[in-house]
Amino acid sequence: MATITEVGNAEIYSPLKVLEHPEFRILSAGEKPAPTANIAAFYNPAHEIHLVEKPKPKPGPGQVLLHVRATGICGSDVHFWQHGRIGDSMVVRDECGSGHESAGEVVEVGEGVTQWKVGDRVAIEAGVPCSQPACDACRTGRYNACPDVVFFSTPPFHGTLTRWHLHPAQWLHRLPDHMSFEEGSLCEPLAVALAGIERSGLKLGDPLLICGAGPIGLVTLLSARAAGAEPIIITDLFQSRLDFAKTLVPGVRTVLIKRGTSAKEQAKEIKEAAGMDLKVALECTGVESSVHTAIYSMQFGGKVFIIGVGKNEQVFPFMHLSANEIDVSFQYRYANQYPKAIRLVAGGLINIKPLVTHRFSLEDAISAFHVAADPAQGAIKVQIQD
Repeated sequence: MATITEVGNAEIYSPLKVLEHPEFRILSAGEKPAPTANIAAFYNPAHEIHLVEKPKPKPGPGQVLLHVRATGICGSDVHFWQHGRIGDSMVVRDECGSGHESAGEVVEVGEGVTQWKVGDRVAIEAGVPCSQPACDACRTGRYNACPDVVFFSTPPFHGTLTRWHLHPAQWLHRLPDHMSFEEGSLCEPLAVALAGIERSGLKLGDPLLICGAGPIGLVTLLSARAAGAEPIIITDLFQSRLDFAKTLVPGVRTVLIKRGTSAKEQAKEIKEAAGMDLKVALECTGVESSVHTAIYSMQFGGKVFIIGVGKNEQVFPFMHLSANEIDVSFQYRYANQYPKAIRLVAGGLINIKPLVTHRFSLEDAISAFHVAADPAQGAIKVQIQD
């Protein structure tokens, strides 16, 4: 039997194996699936979202079959549903499964898998690179840049928001007994924040600006506090989110972004709240005006590190950046962060449990998506559990 290395992940996890399977079908609205059916939340190019039933997979060599027990809805999941694309390379062209923030339980192992057994509890790293020696990105440890990566839930590959999920054994991470599946699934957005903090060079005592108090901004706040940044300023358009940030980290200083106010005016308010110019900004929105505000908040030699994603082309204040030696850097997903994320949560340095504000069963996944997509609902992180 061919191994994963011989065939390649893209072929092994080809969505056509599901879409062309005779058991694949879209459930009717209100239909109650069987308790053991392999259901999942899918969206399509018509911007519809619905439950589907698909075959229960069988693990091959080097693979593990998982019962996915907890999955968080990411902003990218909602974006793929409502807008059908992120940039020019990630486009929904067919029925596509959602979800990549997941944790679960091993229910079956394939040939050659020795590190896992039935009942083991794991966090699922959704980005699976080729891991080949000829791949520069994989060989040098920056596997988030692997050109042949299979990232579950990024079109065309189906996601982990399903009951039974097949995954390569080497891209699972053991959860300590005292860590819940919910915490395990939250390790994915935590990995994003940790990658940003690591690459930004944030140091103990650095004055920090965090732009955006959504899920990534908030988990970045928790991580930055654990890393020793002080003071920390966080901004958002919604006072409710800033209030929530205060419950997570009481010492954080908040600045409400006002529509119609210039970036320089907002930056002045931020620096006044901090009592100084800031050394580092972790920009978690990807919005051009927010990036400008971060830039004008920096001290000479500061760094604006952009975690958020935004429109394809943006204009930055070039000469202000140049004359003040402000560095601007970016992030694409993450690499080598999951073990660190699990250690930090298990050791009590980062408490991510308060981020989950809404919980739904897998059968109610469509309702969960509508809550996650509606700002009026006040959701921070919506979880689907099974």
